[in-house]
Amino acid sequence: MLYFIIFIIIIFLIGMYFVSIYNSLVGLRNRVKNAWSQIDVQLKRRHDLIPNLIETVKGYMTHERQIMENITKYRSQAMDANTVGEKSCC
Repeated sequence: MLYFIIFIIIIFLIGMYFVSIYNSLVGLRNRVKNAWSQIDVQLKRRHDLIPNLIETVKGYMTHERQIMENITKYRSQAMDANTVGEKSCC
């Protein structure tokens, strides 16, 4: 009878060990799925932000183009000026 009880306890402990291993594997699988879903979320956010970035860059390009055109215009006026008054007028 004692051997039977010891045998049942050993079987129970082995069963609990396998249940514990299974639960830890399920937990790890869920963590991996969660990590991949976080990566997908970040990629979607990046994809959604790209049009905003493009519009911002277009705005700055327009601003920079106007600045460069003005600089070129004023530089050419200064180079073409003959008198001191014309050179200082810009």
